[in-house]
Amino acid sequence: MGQWFSRTSDDTHHQDSAFSFNKYFKNFKVENKIISQNTISLIESYLQKGDIQGAASAISGALREIDNAPLDLAVTGESGAGKSSFINALRGVGHEGKDAAPVGVVETTMERTAYKHPNFPNVRIWDLPGIGSPNFQPKNYLEKVKFREYDFFIIVSATRFKKNDLDLAKAIKIMKKNFYFVRTKVDSDLQNEELSKPTTFDREKVLQQIREDCVRNMKNNIDEPEVFLISNNNLSEYDFPIMMDTLIKDLPAQKRHLFMLSLPNVTEAAIERKRVAQQQYIWLDALRAGAPAIMPLQIIINNNTMEKLQKILNNYQVLFGVDEPSLKALAKHLRVPVERLKDSIKSPTLLETEKEETAGEMFMRYLKNVLINGGGPLGAGLYCQEIYYMQLLMLDTVADDAKVLLKETYSGK
Repeated sequence: MGQWFSRTSDDTHHQDSAFSFNKYFKNFKVENKIISQNTISLIESYLQKGDIQGAASAISGALREIDNAPLDLAVTGESGAGKSSFINALRGVGHEGKDAAPVGVVETTMERTAYKHPNFPNVRIWDLPGIGSPNFQPKNYLEKVKFREYDFFIIVSATRFKKNDLDLAKAIKIMKKNFYFVRTKVDSDLQNEELSKPTTFDREKVLQQIREDCVRNMKNNIDEPEVFLISNNNLSEYDFPIMMDTLIKDLPAQKRHLFMLSLPNVTEAAIERKRVAQQQYIWLDALRAGAPAIMPLQIIINNNTMEKLQKILNNYQVLFGVDEPSLKALAKHLRVPVERLKDSIKSPTLLETEKEETAGEMFMRYLKNVLINGGGPLGAGLYCQEIYYMQLLMLDTVADDAKVLLKETYSGK
């Protein structure tokens, strides 16, 4: 294994190493950190003692836990509440797409069914039969749906939450699991209200009335109920971004990273959160692998390295929805040529070498810009092997592309 820092380092250098590591992670809010504070403190303690092997082992364990962590979300509610549409929206899958949860006007969920995320197989969203349906009566509902297997429950309704929903929430709470109320189809409610009262229609007032009606119906049964208003047709509107923030905060650190990466790019904040999460993973992986204590003076890329970089770039493009299939789907949705979308972003041609500036020179220019701005791990005094700097450039480029496409999406509506 390589070295992070010279083995001739004295106690002062060890303290500096620990300080740099801690300083980097202090830049993030607790809910955006992909490792727990206990793990951060453990790694820091190894660095303070100069135990590089111990620190690397702790990082390896943390990354292994992140890579292997399963995440199981349970979605339940009455027939017609929009459960399947919600599940498809979370997975970024169209209703007619491959492996989509079936959507219909009649009850389509007769038994619990798992739907894997197309890009993250460790993420499973379970479509549960509505409580009170013939084979799933309230008395033994939780046992029948195997409640212990889920990280949290989302209880969905398109109207008021019924007694069965509230009884289920209380039972989940007794089992010390988290649950969240989601009120769907608010876009339809707003549209109907505007059609019936065109002169007095007030969008915010109607949303507040819907929220208060749901909460008022719960107050005698649930302490401090919180209801998220959403539209499965437009996740960037209403409370969906707020709900995702809440879920991320409530998850343990090792599952938080996976959940953040799996979420659809519905806002710039969601894209930035993905970028920050992946940046942390890159630097933890770099520190685990071993790193020099100084910045490289030049970067020379051979064919083998270029192949690795292309594979990494492709993975980032899938993660942020700027890969070829995603671009084609967006172009079809916006009714524009796919080449127009490609012309507006940089990552498709990022590693092309038929230009005056070599790839190595491009990466060095990126590093100098980062140092001038004093951001990220470099600003905290953390340095690593060359390939990890290249990963950071590709990550930033793809994330910026995702933001460009997000603007294209909403400007094209």
